[in-house]
Amino acid sequence: MTVAPASVEDLVETLRAALEPHGLFLRGTVNFVPGKDTPRLGCGEPAASVVLIGNIGGSLWEPFKLWRTGSPDSGGADPLDNWSKHVIRPVAETVGATAYFPSDPPWQPFQQWAMAAEDLKPSPLGILIHPKYGLWHGYRGALGFDRVLPQTGKVSTGHPCDACVGKPCISACPADALAARAFDVARCRTHLRSKEGVGGCLTHGCLSRDVCPVGRDYRYPDAQLRFHMAALRF
Repeated sequence: MTVAPASVEDLVETLRAALEPHGLFLRGTVNFVPGKDTPRLGCGEPAASVVLIGNIGGSLWEPFKLWRTGSPDSGGADPLDNWSKHVIRPVAETVGATAYFPSDPPWQPFQQWAMAAEDLKPSPLGILIHPKYGLWHGYRGALGFDRVLPQTGKVSTGHPCDACVGKPCISACPADALAARAFDVARCRTHLRSKEGVGGCLTHGCLSRDVCPVGRDYRYPDAQLRFHMAALRF
């Protein structure tokens, strides 16, 4: 049943309360200029705003694991995407929003939205780096609304990579996948299939990601790192 809160303040608090038990947070808001690259709502009208939803550190890992344990097929072929939809779609229905997901067409520009919402920039690994959370965060979906909403994230005050001396993430990569200052996915995957890769990054998480000094308190649990690396391997 759709029960849209009367005020935008109440709406934001309703969203926070619904997502928090699942380890998900409001990760910023983008308000659109009418007619300019605007996503469509389920009714076909252009959205006035989108609110990004994601994890901070390993916040989603325990709720996600619990859900997989109760699923007869352990969540299917794409368990994290399926879990995200399982959690976010009912929230969207409750507040009368349209849900968008990175895995679903029509492909929405999630990275562009994130850069606009929190003023983030890509790291050498391609992951958007946050001045507080570092590389330990992600976006699991977004909600589109027919009204303008206030900022819901923590806007960046600068790009940490600009002040990073030596760029240790580049030299730490055992596959030299960052040697060209752009993440070479094919080279990374080839390394992960090797004996060295299986015993290194695949088991312990991306070594380049791990040496980044920003946001180390938000590092993912080892099991979550292995889960993400296994998905990248194939």
